[in-house]
Amino acid sequence: MNLTKIYFIAVITGFIALASGNLYAELPVSLGGGDVQRSVLVSTVGIMPNSNGKSITTPAAWGSAYGSIFAGVGIESRAAYVHGPSFTNGVGDGSGAVGLGIGNPVEFVGLQAVLTAYDLSSLGRFGMSFQLHRQLGSANAIAVGAQNLMLSSGTDSVPSYYIVYSQGVLAAPFINRANGTTRLHYSIGAGNGQYSEKSSSDISSGKGANGTYVFGNVAYELFNTFNIIGEWNGINLNAGVSKTLFIDKIPLAISAGALDLTSFSGDGVRFVVAVGTGITL
Repeated sequence: MNLTKIYFIAVITGFIALASGNLYAELPVSLGGGDVQRSVLVSTVGIMPNSNGKSITTPAAWGSAYGSIFAGVGIESRAAYVHGPSFTNGVGDGSGAVGLGIGNPVEFVGLQAVLTAYDLSSLGRFGMSFQLHRQLGSANAIAVGAQNLMLSSGTDSVPSYYIVYSQGVLAAPFINRANGTTRLHYSIGAGNGQYSEKSSSDISSGKGANGTYVFGNVAYELFNTFNIIGEWNGINLNAGVSKTLFIDKIPLAISAGALDLTSFSGDGVRFVVAVGTGITL
C-alpha cells in the first residue's frame, strides 16, 4: 500500500474532535452560551478533553455528533518514494472531505460519516469513512471505525478497520481548572490496512511487509489552544502541532506535521498541513 493519501486521516481524526461539533468543543459554541454552556457540560459529564487536534494520522475515540457538519483539506509535500518540486509532476497533492455527525455519545452512541476526495487535482477518487463512538466518563471514550471504503477506483488507499480508546489524563497537574479541560491526552488502538500493511516500495526496499497493527498518539497542551503531538501509526513515527482559532465563535483547526521520522518505512521525512472547521446545526 502506498501511503500517498494517508495523511488525510489527520483531517478526519485530528481536528474532528475539536472542529466538527462534538460534545466537548462545539456544543458551547453552537449554543451561544460560551462559558455558561461549558459549565453545564462540566457538571454533567465531568472534565473534558481540550479543543485542539490530538493526532496526525491516527484516530481518536472522540468524534462528532449532535447534528454537526464539518469540512477540511489536507496537503502533503510529497508521497513516499516520490521526489521532485512539490505539487508538480505528481509530487505532492491534497485531499478534502465533508462529513456529518449524529447521535448522542454520552447517553447512547455517536456516529460520524465522512466523504473523502483523495486527489484534489482530479476529483475523481472518492471513499467513505465511519466511526461509532461512545463516551465512557470524564475525558475518555471508545470507538470503532472503518476507513477508505472506496466509492471509486484508481486510488492506492485500502479499507481499514480499527478500535481505539482515548483518555484525557485527570491528574491534577494536567487539568485546566479555568475551563474544565485536560491538557494531556492519549489514544491506543489496533487496526488493519493502513495500520498494518506496508507499501510495495517498502517491501522491495527490504523494510518488510507488515506494520505493528497497534497504533497510538499523545497530545499535550503546551499553551492555550496549542497542542504538540507525537504518534505511532503502525507503520512509522510522526510528530506535529495543532492550534484552534475561533472566528465569530466558529472553530478553525490548523494542524501541521512531519511524517516518517524513522527508517521503518518510507524514504525520508515528509511534511503535511491540514485545515478544518465545523458547526453544530
